Amino acid sequence: MSDTTLTIRRCALGDWRELRAIRLEALADTPEAYGSTFWECSQWSDEQWMYAATNRLFYLAERDGAVVGMVSGGQNDSRPGTRWLYGMYVTPRARGTETASNLVETVCHWARDEGVDELYLHVTLVVARARAFYERVGFRPTGETFTMDRDPSLTLATLVRSLD
Repeated sequence: MSDTTLTIRRCALGDWRELRAIRLEALADTPEAYGSTFWECSQWSDEQWMYAATNRLFYLAERDGAVVGMVSGGQNDSRPGTRWLYGMYVTPRARGTETASNLVETVCHWARDEGVDELYLHVTLVVARARAFYERVGFRPTGETFTMDRDPSLTLATLVRSLD
């Protein structure tokens, strides 16, 4: 699959249905990777999805008119001044392409524009392919690990990438 037709755009109000579809796909595909659950998000109203599409930082990756990935970013209230990559997903048919790397770079550009020189994320240790990917694109472990709030059997590691 070629990335020549890949576009990444910031989610807008008109994208709420696509955001819902790709987010629910992500939660069904790899439930242990996210702080939210499929059941929880499947109960959201259309208005809640519209709010997420317009008031949270989501980017959608699209190829040939179909959404093939998403990523979100934001601040972390418990760590003022930092910027974070949250909830990235690439649909199986687009894995092995540059889609994931391009989504990461999009959030890195956003974080730089926010005036920070590092981007953080949490990754679930049981999803080895995700951690390996993040390390390939420049994230390094901080040494911090902790249990996931919604499932204490899952351990998260904090990674950081320099944006210099």
